[in-house]
Amino acid sequence: MQQYKMMVNRQRKWMLYLLALFVIGWGFTSYPDIFLSLILGSSLSFFNLWLIQRKVNQVGHAASKQVTSRALGTFSRFASAALAVVIAFRYPQYFQAIPVILGLMTAYMVIIIDYALHLKELNPRK
Repeated sequence: MQQYKMMVNRQRKWMLYLLALFVIGWGFTSYPDIFLSLILGSSLSFFNLWLIQRKVNQVGHAASKQVTSRALGTFSRFASAALAVVIAFRYPQYFQAIPVILGLMTAYMVIIIDYALHLKELNPRK
C-alpha cells in the first residue's frame, strides 16, 4: 500500500508540474489560446486522475475486506471530457479543440511515463 501511495503522489506532482508549465506558457508566450486550451484539458485530466486513483483505492480496500465494490467511475471521466470539449466549442475565441483533447490525455501520459521510469528503476541494466 505504501508503494501505491508513493506512486499516486508522484503522478499528482508531475501533473501539477505540467499545469504550472502550461500556466507559464500561457502567461509568457505568444500562444495564449493553445496554452489556455492545454490548461483546460490538463486540469480536467488531473481531476480524472484524482477520481481514478480514489476509485482504485476504494476497490483495493473493498477487495481486502472481500466485499464487492462499485464501478471505477468511467461515466464521470467521460462526462468531464465532454465538458472540456463543449467549453472549447462554446468559446472558440479562447480555446482550441485539439490542445484541449491533448490536455485531456496528459494524465494517461503521466501514468505511462511514471510506470516506465519506475520499471526502469526496478530493473536497471548492468
